[in-house]
Amino acid sequence: MSDADIVKAVTDSGLRGRGGAGFPTGIKWNTVRQAPGDQKYIVCNADEGDSGTFADRMVMEGDPFVLIEGMIIAGLATGATKGYVYIRSEYPVAIDVMNEAIEVARAAGLLGDNVLGSGKAFDMEVRVGAGAYVCGEETSLLNSMEGKRGVVRAKPPLPALEGFMGRPTVVNNVISLCSVPVILEKGSDYYRDFGMGRSRGTIPIQIAGNVKHGGLYEIGFGLTLGEIVEQIGGGTATGRPIKAVQVGGPLGAYFPKELFDTPFDYEEFTKQNGLIGHAGVVVFDDTVDMMKQARFAMEFCAIESCGKCTPCRIGSIRGTEVVDKIERGEDPELQIELLRDLCETMKFGSLCALGGFTPYPVMSALNHFPDDFKPRALDVAAE
Repeated sequence: MSDADIVKAVTDSGLRGRGGAGFPTGIKWNTVRQAPGDQKYIVCNADEGDSGTFADRMVMEGDPFVLIEGMIIAGLATGATKGYVYIRSEYPVAIDVMNEAIEVARAAGLLGDNVLGSGKAFDMEVRVGAGAYVCGEETSLLNSMEGKRGVVRAKPPLPALEGFMGRPTVVNNVISLCSVPVILEKGSDYYRDFGMGRSRGTIPIQIAGNVKHGGLYEIGFGLTLGEIVEQIGGGTATGRPIKAVQVGGPLGAYFPKELFDTPFDYEEFTKQNGLIGHAGVVVFDDTVDMMKQARFAMEFCAIESCGKCTPCRIGSIRGTEVVDKIERGEDPELQIELLRDLCETMKFGSLCALGGFTPYPVMSALNHFPDDFKPRALDVAAE
């Protein structure tokens, strides 16, 4: 197949970024393919930092060659001759397995100056991140790979035009790249027939938390959230009623049972002020304190913020303080109003997903579980 035919097949399949952004993969590939440059790169984002997610790790540890094949195909499609897998340092087994698999693939002629006798070159290596959550954002990841501080780059220019070392670069998630060999083997129509709306194909969901059947499951888009947590997950491990389900990692919204009829679809979740993200699904029973969960989201952002933009850097710290004031009973109505206003500022004023998505869990907790945001008697001695 020509490079244009490969890109067309991926575009026609409807594959979108599985790391959370949901951007059409074929469009990104075509931009890099058409971009001028004597050197282009394929970068696999394996910095799987969301709590309750483990799909990337399980794929790399269990079937590394499907990722290698996906990256080779991406290279052939875009004219890239070098690839990198950026893996978080907390995945030592995945790092070892990927390094060994790359050596095996190179020895078999899958990687190198002449891929399977095609006359085309593609080689790859593993780069290890130091554990910063913000490096899951593609431009922070590229800065980290270049030996710089992991902070978000302003866009434009897009990484597809000026990415790693200023060259055209495809940055795709593990699952996005691992879907490519299936699409090329079985055809675009086969893959596109799964799913609903603009969310085509399959999605690996990771079910965790207080759930009976936690694990990794691959489904077609379109099942409702209730079907996922109650039929696949089997409800709570404690047997108590489900109170909330967080989808999309620590910055994803908390969905109450009233929203369990929401289809698992990028656009449908956006309509409900939520996000699918990397498809991590964390279940909570009716004993969970949603104010404490909202505080956790703000504190998480404060700890993990790269510090580049003011709304995220300062807003997350102030947000944590505001939640503490609500809990202590310091003019709670005013503080709740302040917290809502702060979330709006962070959502629209932050440069990257970290500060922009932090309001999702906080606002959903405020809107769906208002009874949890009541002053409570604190154990002063314990404090």
